[in-house]
Amino acid sequence: MPDAPDAVEQAVRQVLTSINGDLTPTETMLLGELEALAQEIQRAKREISALSIGDISDSHIPVATDELDAVLAHTAEATNEILDCCEKLENTAPELPEGPAAVVNDAVTRIYEACSFQDITGQRIGKVVTALKAIEARLMRVTDRFGSVSSAPAEPQAPDTRTQGQQLANGPQLPGNASSQAEIDSLLASFD
Repeated sequence: MPDAPDAVEQAVRQVLTSINGDLTPTETMLLGELEALAQEIQRAKREISALSIGDISDSHIPVATDELDAVLAHTAEATNEILDCCEKLENTAPELPEGPAAVVNDAVTRIYEACSFQDITGQRIGKVVTALKAIEARLMRVTDRFGSVSSAPAEPQAPDTRTQGQQLANGPQLPGNASSQAEIDSLLASFD
């Protein structure tokens, strides 16, 4: 079964080739609309093919989900460190005079309550990852349906207008992408 856009295009072509005699104004208008529809479908197919969906589903979405997974891991590590410190403070509080011990216990309780952000953050990021994976799946269906080979020329990449410092400041890196301490030490030694 041909896909819907190709079926419409074929139907228009068949109608055009099978017409005998003069057309009524209504038939002419209908054929014009069908031809415009077929052209619009072809334009949409070209635009979809030019989207570089492969880049999005092969690179951008996996990188985004990896970054979000890293956020979850680092948030969990930081939360665990905070909770360990709170536990030490709780264990030390009985050794303090009553007033300072009450202040420490109150602060520790507030910190425990505030650390609930980690669970909420995890739930929200999980929803974002699920949405990204749903988008990726839909993009793959579009690619399968309309093809990924583009007949349109690739859009040129916009020039990078960031300063050199901005280009070098990549922020936190995923473990596999980050520079090793040896690389950093070597770079710093090169300035001597």
